[in-house]
Amino acid sequence: MCMNFGILGTKVGMTNVFDPSGVAIPGTIVKVGPCIVTQVKTVPKEGYSSIQLGYFSVAKASLSKPELGHLKISNSQAVRYLREFRVDSPDENLLGQEVTVSKFSVGDRVSVAGKSVGKGFSGTVKRHHFTRGPMTHGAKNHREPRCIGMATTPGRVFP
Repeated sequence: MCMNFGILGTKVGMTNVFDPSGVAIPGTIVKVGPCIVTQVKTVPKEGYSSIQLGYFSVAKASLSKPELGHLKISNSQAVRYLREFRVDSPDENLLGQEVTVSKFSVGDRVSVAGKSVGKGFSGTVKRHHFTRGPMTHGAKNHREPRCIGMATTPGRVFP
């Protein structure tokens, strides 16, 4: 089997590592694995070969019945994240096994991809640099998106 598949993890935080000359190099701390092989896809059956990994154990009540049924095939616990990694020739005996950091060795190059945490609705003052409304004289639109267009003619906002 080709060992070019990945592993899933969660960002814990940031730290500094000092080199011998005393320069601080920023680094990210990632809690990686263990991941469970939940499905092995082969060329004859699905048309391509890949391994599906599951990560982050959760209670069964937080998953839907179809998700639990999918995980029951591999006899794995309930997991929050399922991701596929393409491989050259998957081994059928991998189903239900754990994938840990021990698959990697010191000095291996890794490609890291992340998903940022959403920051919610960004208002017009922050997003488009609009000015705020008046703070006194009974005004109630301090940072709210009020009318930004023209009056009756042409009655729209120019692109």
